[in-house]
Amino acid sequence: QVQLVESGGGLVQAGGSLRLSCTASGRTFRTYVLGWFRQAPGKEREFVAAISWSGGNTYYADSVKGRFTISRDNAKNTLYLQMNSLKPEDTADYYCAADRGSGRYWSPYEYDYWGQGTQVTVSS
Repeated sequence: QVQLVESGGGLVQAGGSLRLSCTASGRTFRTYVLGWFRQAPGKEREFVAAISWSGGNTYYADSVKGRFTISRDNAKNTLYLQMNSLKPEDTADYYCAADRGSGRYWSPYEYDYWGQGTQVTVSS
């Protein structure tokens, strides 16, 4: 199994940047599809970004395209989300997740392991 440990969340002003990290223990990420999801208070959990096991394919929600960049370092068993040009509407709890199968990357139901969530707050 995989345990995910997240870091990097915090407070930032609109227009600022944050870099989230998610590191695995217990098992390598090597063959896992990895994703980021977010959930604002009272809102549904939504897809943010995903990356294939090789890092060669990345996928983004329309709301973050051009602003967020997902990447992975398999040697470090670490997933990253670089968030630039942050907006107040980006405020949410952010979760990293790992999919050991070949399911739909945009669906939270396809992911087998989840981090605890890290809070991102963007002030205006």
